[in-house]
Amino acid sequence: MTERQLSGAPAGEEGANRHPVLGLRSPLTPEQTASRTRRFGAIYYAEHWIRRMRGYGWTVLMTAVGTPLVYLFGMGVGLASLVDTGDATFDAGDGTTVSYLVFVAPALLATAAIMVAAEENTYMVMGGFRWQRTYYGPNASPLSSNQLVDGHLIGFSVRMLITTAPYFVFLLLFGAVEQPGTAWLMIFTAILGGVAFGMPLMAYSASLEQDKGQFAMVQRFIVMPLFLFSGTFFPLESLPGAIRWIGWISPLWHSTELGRILSYGYIEAPALTAVHVAYLLLLGFVGWVLARRNFTRRLGK
Repeated sequence: MTERQLSGAPAGEEGANRHPVLGLRSPLTPEQTASRTRRFGAIYYAEHWIRRMRGYGWTVLMTAVGTPLVYLFGMGVGLASLVDTGDATFDAGDGTTVSYLVFVAPALLATAAIMVAAEENTYMVMGGFRWQRTYYGPNASPLSSNQLVDGHLIGFSVRMLITTAPYFVFLLLFGAVEQPGTAWLMIFTAILGGVAFGMPLMAYSASLEQDKGQFAMVQRFIVMPLFLFSGTFFPLESLPGAIRWIGWISPLWHSTELGRILSYGYIEAPALTAVHVAYLLLLGFVGWVLARRNFTRRLGK
């Protein structure tokens, strides 16, 4: 392996950074450093974002391990013991039924991603603008505001992966997955749901000058209703029509339905599956565009 490959320098920079006599590689010039930053700024900021998680690493670890244990034990041993012995059945769409734990497991996985997205796109974003002001230093460098948004997106997606991957392992251990060959893809549909929820929330947080209880309102009147009325603990069709619309617009419901297809082969119309994917992608894209706009406006003041 050559010195250039070990150093990670692009091919075009190898000759420019060689000492004319000794032939040793010299540091990058400011212009070259700025050029690299403009190209890879989002990755650099995502690295900073991920390294920052070490400050609350135990919280991340306990959330990734403790949450699934508590929920799955409660659902599998507690609530499921009541539901499965009653008259309730959970249709898999092909005339067969599944246990309550198998039915609820994809929703719990999707909820874990949504909760991470809510945590990382409220106070964390506000802190970057107002309290710790961690966005202003990188933005004074060649990093653009758009790269900060993209780096934040990569960073909280990594945290969702750290949370949902162990969660899926626990689902397997608790026997809550009937099709392991496809069920592992639930990790990514859950992350997609988290991005679809988190990006609009990031855009909203970036628009706030200060927290006057808005995030508490988001938690009480958006996150919790979505958790309760998105077909998480019971089929959405069992809800009264007057509140069923909450599930239809909820990224949690769309993500959960995709998870059930992958986890135990839930049968639904292919067009509806396409709607789930398209809705989550659209919601995430709109939030991403708005977040970029709001970051540019705030950092340009």
